[in-house]
Amino acid sequence: MRPLLALLLLGLSACSPPLDDNKIPSLCPGHPGLPGTPGHHGNQGLPGRDGRDGRDGAPGAPGEKGEGGSPDLPQALQAPGGWEGTGGETGPVGATGPAGECAVPPRSAFSAKRSESRVPPLSDAPLPFDRVLVNEQGHYDATTGKFTCQVPGVYYFAVHATVYRASLQFDLVKNGESIASFFQFFGGWPKPASLSGGAMVRLEPEDQVWVQVGVGDYIGIYASIKTDSTFSGFLVYSDWHNSPVFA
Repeated sequence: MRPLLALLLLGLSACSPPLDDNKIPSLCPGHPGLPGTPGHHGNQGLPGRDGRDGRDGAPGAPGEKGEGGSPDLPQALQAPGGWEGTGGETGPVGATGPAGECAVPPRSAFSAKRSESRVPPLSDAPLPFDRVLVNEQGHYDATTGKFTCQVPGVYYFAVHATVYRASLQFDLVKNGESIASFFQFFGGWPKPASLSGGAMVRLEPEDQVWVQVGVGDYIGIYASIKTDSTFSGFLVYSDWHNSPVFA
């Protein structure tokens, strides 16, 4: 019996660890036990401190486009304007500018006379006054004896005729229509007589005016070195209103 007890004690001492800090050594470890029953919930702890700020997140996706505002926004909702400021002082008078060019009104004038009489004039036809005295604008044609209007307005035409060898009747004609008619009887006198006549007429561009002697024997218009017969015309005023100067 004693030998068995001694062997048992010897085996226990072999499997037991050495003493450490006067602690009682445990027996040889056994198998793990079954899990214990969960304990009761403890009391709520104190609030923790705020954590550090996190890093910025990545940019989000663009949002959807919003609806347009109403164009009929009341005036009351618009921003009010400021108070109107007081007027500023009048500035100094500027320097006088350079003089402008003088406006030149439209012009139209002519005067012509007949050459010495060699043959009697044709009746019922334009009478040429072939020797031009004035015709700066070129509106009179000495070949045909006709004036052609280029500037619309009111004109004055006059004829001063020497009457000799026969009575004279002539007309101022506009576009084939007589506007004034004049007559001078010649009684066979040794010296020439004279006949003058004129009229004002309104013309439009391309209107024509000329002198025309009567039919029959009334063709006694005459011209020589000392006696002339003339046809003249000029613009009294223009109907152009493109400038106050021409009104």
